[in-house]
Formats: sequence, structure tokens, C-alpha cells
Amino acid sequence: MKQYSVYRNIRVRALIFGLPVAFFALQMMAVVGSLIAVIFSFNLILLIVMGIGNTVLYGILLKLVQEPRLLQIEVSFPQLVSNKKITPYEYCDELS
Repeated sequence: MKQYSVYRNIRVRALIFGLPVAFFALQMMAVVGSLIAVIFSFNLILLIVMGIGNTVLYGILLKLVQEPRLLQIEVSFPQLVSNKKITPYEYCDELS
């Protein structure tokens, strides 16, 4: 009988409509917000603009999922931490 391993972190890689759960939640918040705006304004032009806006947001989120390097923020913490005291002479040597 074949045995399967248990994978407990299934939510980390879960996709809904090609988006991770956090991006999908953002998309649904935008859709609900646009529906509320359209319901209370009764404006046809707003309906069209919100539809285009939600489509553009979905496209941007899909692009960010496909190219995760676009979301990378440089690490502000240095790679190497040292307790070595830096004297003014050593600092000048590093600059040249």
C-alpha cells in the first residue's frame, strides 16, 4: 500500500485564481469596495471604471506572482556584523 507524507504548510503555496491567498484577499477587498461604490452611486461610468480598475489590479497581481523579484526589497541589515573597533586610519584605508 502506498503511503503519503503529510504536508502541513499547504496554505503557504495555495493559489486561488492563480494568486496567493494574501493577493486574492486584496483583490476581493477591491471588488467588494468597488461594488459598494457602484451600489451607492448608481453611476454607469463608475461601473465601467471600477471594472477596468479591478482587471488592471488582477493583471498587476498576476505579474507580481510570476516575477517575485519585483517584490524584493533590499535587506537593510548588513551581511557581516563585527565588534571590531574602527579607527580613523582604518576608515580612510577602506575609502581608498
